[in-house]
This record gives sequence, structure tokens and C-alpha cells, in this order.
Amino acid sequence: MSWLAALRDTARTGLTLDRTVSSPKRALRGALAVALVVFPTLALGGPALATSAAMGAFIAGTATFQRSFRPRVSLAVAAGLGLGVSAFLGYLAVGVPGAFPVLLAVWAFGAGLAWAIGPSAGVVASTTVSVMLVVVQLPVSVPTALGHGLLCALGGAVQALVVTLWPIESWREQREALADAYASLADYARQLRVDPATLFDPDPFVVARQAATLTPWQARHRPPELRGLRGIAERIRPTLAALADPKVGAPAEGPERDRACEVLAAAAEAMDVLAHAIRAGEPLRTTVSAPALVLVEGGTGGPRLTGAARRSSRRLATLLRRAADTFDRQDQDTVSSPAVGPGLRRPSLFRLLPHAWQAVRRQLQPHSAIFQHAVRMAGVVTVSYLAAKLLGLHHGYWAPLTAAMVMRPDFAQTYSRGVARLAGTVVGVAVSTVVVQLFHPGEWLAAALAVVCIGGAYLTLRTGYALMTAWVSSYVVFLLGLQPGDPLRTAVERVVLTLLGGSVALLAYALFPTWQTARLAERLAEWLAAAGRYAGAVLTVFGDPAGGGGEVRAALLDSREARSELLQAIDRADAEPVRHAAHLPELSRKQIDRARAAIALLTRSALLLEAHLPTADAEPVPGAAEFAEELRYATAIAAAALLVGQRVDFSGLRAAHDRWDAELAELPPDERTGLTRAGVRLAMQSVADLDRAVRPRRPAASGT
Repeated sequence: MSWLAALRDTARTGLTLDRTVSSPKRALRGALAVALVVFPTLALGGPALATSAAMGAFIAGTATFQRSFRPRVSLAVAAGLGLGVSAFLGYLAVGVPGAFPVLLAVWAFGAGLAWAIGPSAGVVASTTVSVMLVVVQLPVSVPTALGHGLLCALGGAVQALVVTLWPIESWREQREALADAYASLADYARQLRVDPATLFDPDPFVVARQAATLTPWQARHRPPELRGLRGIAERIRPTLAALADPKVGAPAEGPERDRACEVLAAAAEAMDVLAHAIRAGEPLRTTVSAPALVLVEGGTGGPRLTGAARRSSRRLATLLRRAADTFDRQDQDTVSSPAVGPGLRRPSLFRLLPHAWQAVRRQLQPHSAIFQHAVRMAGVVTVSYLAAKLLGLHHGYWAPLTAAMVMRPDFAQTYSRGVARLAGTVVGVAVSTVVVQLFHPGEWLAAALAVVCIGGAYLTLRTGYALMTAWVSSYVVFLLGLQPGDPLRTAVERVVLTLLGGSVALLAYALFPTWQTARLAERLAEWLAAAGRYAGAVLTVFGDPAGGGGEVRAALLDSREARSELLQAIDRADAEPVRHAAHLPELSRKQIDRARAAIALLTRSALLLEAHLPTADAEPVPGAAEFAEELRYATAIAAAALLVGQRVDFSGLRAAHDRWDAELAELPPDERTGLTRAGVRLAMQSVADLDRAVRPRRPAASGT
């Protein structure tokens, strides 16, 4: 994609308004919490203290709107504490000549590294930079710095208190995530009727797992119908694939295939009913076990499924009935939860600090995208601040504030937010300045208008960055309008400084970019290695049924995470105006797409085998554990070859498969052995497809 096309697309994205809006009740709740802080502080301490309290309450409220499955109370408290610390340190440094730019650079660097913890942490950390820039412009003495910092933290505490006393849709995100998982299974079942080899999108399951990772408080107070259902959904997925696949399930044609399609249709209907009930928190409209009767041969007439397909249909019926029973059961003390065990408990925020530090430490290397973003953000914010100082503009903080809010680790978000920030700031500043010039609001009316703008910002937080920025800009104008100054001159300065900060941010990314395109080979290699570990873990169970099942679950989750990271990188790379970095192995987009299909086939082969995992007392399949180790090793070596641009070589794996398959062919016919051979052959087909996909392209012959 050319630079012109990339800039056009990102600008259009930044100015696009989404019809999805936040809950008006949640927006009203957030604005009410700000009002509970602003007006008493204005009455008792004056405009300067009211400004600090309002900034803390506003940013803490914004944190509660971030996509996170943590309790909103924890997010508000954490944001308030971070804002209080940033304000306090900013006030201490601003009184020492030359100290504030150094502190600003260090703090911006830390805010950039916070993206290693997650998007929510990165966004909240970026807002602490803006708070540091805004509040230190107010005339205070150093002894009062602690008071301003405590007021910022108080704003977060009040938000947390209001969220506690006025809970709104407390479990909406968890319900949506779990319902999406069942809805995706229903769609998958319908697609399997048409194409038995269709691929399943595991992203809803990734989100559902994140939602199921609860704090101890959540584990005690969650609705009972949310217990255990995700674990059942995880077992339904391979069962659907095994039933539809012609190699290990129903035949490709004939009466049994028609019967399998009926089974899949009934399962899809049952899972749609479950998804609706979970999403709405209502009782099941119909009994899931009623359509599931079609799944069991014998009560409805028609052709019968046989062999592995019959076992899959029976298992599917059992799982659907179990899901219905789990949803209907209301006794929290008797419902076990295979979906949330001790290993999935989310630690408290205090205990999360060591984990967060480890995540940040892993990014402290020059080639890390997060590290590069942190360096870029520190440089951009500091340069914008110093440039505004050199221009002698009174409200110079607006330039680094714009830069801090615009900068993101990837190209598309940075440039789309840059355009949206400029448009929203111009509109917001212009409208609010006209209001100030015409009506000359006093302190109390200005504070009330600021609270109204906060409510508008909360309401439009998910409609588009441009519209939300317009509300935020108006809010800041009214809030800082409590201080003396010329509103018209201030408005012009803010527009100029927005242009300055946004231009520095966009130019810095263009000169020192972090292209996702150059990291596609790395993400592809990570998914290949994870898929190989998953397939190896499944085969290990066939070779050692008594003790080989502990790694399957963890390997599956790793494979999903690696695939999700690859898809996110591809989406971001599509918006970048580059092809490849010269120092990384070059794979064409067609090669990457073919390699993705091959790795997906490898994952599917493991999924089909997982649906027929033997019990602990079953006889082992000879040689399965040994071949599993060969598969892990071969895929790990192939992943390393992709990273360094060398030729992928699966000759050793092919030879091992030929020997093993010949040994299995000499054994007496056995259904489980036949299933293993069919699944492994599918895996070897994926290996051959991958070999062809990433084979280096021949250079064009030069003419003489």
C-alpha cells in the first residue's frame, strides 16, 4: 500500500463514527461521580483544587469504560492512584529548573512500556501523562503538591464508590463473551454441514477464556449460570469437527452423511438457544435436551450413524444436555466449574505487580515493538513540550498532551487518532470558546458545563475518537476556564498546539516506525511452533493414555493465542505503507496466506484426534508418543528456519511417519489405531502444504 493510500484510509477510519454507543446509564453514573468530586472541592478549596479533583475523577471514570474483565472498582482505584502519583511528582519537579522535562520523558517512557501489560493499562498510563501536563500548569506551591495528588486519587476513589453503590450490567462483558462462544459454535455446526473441512475461528473462545479468569471476589459472586459452561463449550468444538469429518466421522456421502447433517442442525439450534439465554440472563426458551434427542439413534427413525461418528453424536448429545443442566442449576455451592480452576484465578491488582513487571522486563530489548514505542513516546512528548516552551505559548502543555494521547504502538491507530484528534479538538475548542465568549459563565456554571461534557465524552467513548475528543476538548476548556485568561487567545493557542503535537507524533512515527509487516514471519513461526506442540500433546495421549493428558489444554490455549497475535499483526500490516523490512526473511502475502492455511490444517488434525482421546485405562497406540516428539521437534526447527529465512525441511519427519505408519499397518485392525493413522495423515498433509507455501521463490532468470 502506498503512503497516500495508507494516509487516506487511516484518516477515513479516524473520522468514521460507529453507531454503537455506550450505555447512557453508565455515562450518567460516571458524570455523577465527577460532579460529586468537583462541586464540593470547588466550594471548599477553589478552582485549582477542583481542577485536580475533576481530572482524577474523569480519567478514573474513563478507565472503567476500557475493555477489561476486571471489576470496574479495581480499574477506577488503580487509575486514581496512578493519576495521584503522576500529579504529585509533576508538582515536585516543576519547581526545580530543568527537572520537569526529565521527569516527563521518564514518565512517558514508562507509559509506553505499560502497553506490555495490556491495552487498558497502556491507555490509562497515557492519560496519566496528560494529567501531569495539565495540573502542573496551575499556580501552586510545592507543599500543596501532595494535596493535589491526593485529590486526583480521591476522584478515582469516588468513581469506585459510585460503581459499587450503583452497579450497572456488572456481568455484561462475561455474558457477552460466553454467549459469543456458543453462538460461534452454532455457526460452526452449520458451516460443517456444507463444508466438513471448514475452519473454526477460535477468537470468541480466547475472549471467553479471558472473561472466565476471575478474581476471588468475582468467583464468589458471579451468576451461577456462568459456571462451567465454557469448559463444556471447549469439549463441544472438537466433537462437532470429528462428527463432520469424512475421515474420522460420517462418510462423505450417503444416508449417514444426511443423518450427520441433521445432528449438526439440531446442535446448532440448541446452542443458539443457549447463547440467547446466556446473553439475556433469562431461562431457556426450550429444553435443549428436546432437539438433542435427534442426536441419539433410536428414537426418531431414519438411518443410523455407526462407528466413530456414532460415538461423536452421543457425546455431543451428552454435552448439550450437560450445558442445559448447568445453566438451569441455581445452587452455587453444588456447581463445579471446570472452566475456572485455581490456575485461572486472576490475581489481585497488588499481586499483579510482579507479573506486570515480568511482562515489562520481557520488552526491555531494542527489537521489541513495545520498547520502540516507549522510546518514541518519550521523545515525542518531550520534544513537543520543549518546542511549545520555545514558542512562548502560555498553554504549551497542549502540544505534548496531544502527542501523548495520539501515540500508539502501531501505524494505523496512531495516524487515525492523529487525524481524529485534530478534527475533534478544533470543533470542541471552537464551540466551547464561543459559549464562553457569549455567556461568560462563572465558576459554578463552568464546572457544570464541564460535567455535562464529561457525560458526553463517556456516552460517545465507543462511537469514534473524533467525536469523543470534541467533548473532551470542551471539557478541558470549561475546566481550565475556571482560571483567569483570555478565552479567544487560549482557543487559538490550543488549536496551534494541537497541530504542533499531532505533527510531531505523526512525523516521529514516519521516521522511526515499528512496522507490523516486518514481524509477520515471527508471528507465523510462533503459531507453527505452538500448533506443533498442540498436535504433539494430543498424540502423546494416544501413546500414553494414563499420564499424557496434562499438556493438551495448555498447548491448545497457546496455539490460540499465537494465532490471534498473527491475525492482529496481519490486520495492522494491511494498513501500513510498506512491504517488508530488509533485515527480516521476506515472505510474500500469498505465501503467508498459504502457510496460515497449512498451519490451520495441522491444528484441525489435532482437534479431530482430541475429540477421540482415549481414557486412562485404554491400550496405548504403539509409537504414538515417539512420533509426537518427532512432530514437536520438526515444527520447532521449521519455526526457527522461518525466523532466519532458511529453507524449511521436513524430510526427517516424513521418514519417521513412513516408518511408523508401516508399523501400524502390520498390527491387527483396530478402530482407535485407524483414527490415529487418519489424523496423522491429515497432519502430514498440512506439513507438505506448509513446505510448498514457504519454499523460497526462484529468482527471475536474467536475459543475456
